[in-house]
Amino acid sequence: MMASGATLTLPAALTLREARAALATLEPAIAEASEPTVTVDAAALSEIDSASLAVLLQCRRLAEARERGFEVHNAPKKLVDLARLYGVAQLLGMDET
Repeated sequence: MMASGATLTLPAALTLREARAALATLEPAIAEASEPTVTVDAAALSEIDSASLAVLLQCRRLAEARERGFEVHNAPKKLVDLARLYGVAQLLGMDET
């Protein structure tokens, strides 16, 4: 997982197994963000489950607690479909189509 400014790049796998470690990396990166919007690049994601959404929702909460916007970019179709199924696509900015 990499951070560039306020853009955070997710790993290829973000499932229940990786969720805790991902949050441990994402939380300080969000806390240190100076940009008005924290952007998560999800292009690399290929292994996901509902924990992926939980991690993204927690990131959104953390960003908003610091008065930052939150956006998910390059979300794979599988992640968008899962977000729609759970009714959180709009919260994560994935419901544009």
